[in-house]
Amino acid sequence: MNTLQYKGFIGSVEFSEADNVFFGKIEGINALVNFEGESVNELTEAFHEAVEDYLILCEEEGITPHKSYSGALNLRLTPDLHSRIAILAKQAGLSINAFIRKAVENQIAAMM
Repeated sequence: MNTLQYKGFIGSVEFSEADNVFFGKIEGINALVNFEGESVNELTEAFHEAVEDYLILCEEEGITPHKSYSGALNLRLTPDLHSRIAILAKQAGLSINAFIRKAVENQIAAMM
């Protein structure tokens, strides 16, 4: 998926061939904020304006701008993968949770 980034917010990017328009929404917030444009420049400008308008609304309403997450995450794994993780975690002297958290942290660091 293509995305835009501005002031710590992520905007999804899609294209409607039928309407000949780019469109998206701000991701990771507790609201639905859409934006659109007929060109990449228009879409980017509309995204920036949407973020600015959303931040103003949040300030006026006393709303936390970013969606809050609990920190708990349920994963669906195959039994074989679960078994392999358990073995590797044990060998590393870690709990399964700590092993997966470390793997995710390493993957995120590698991507940034």
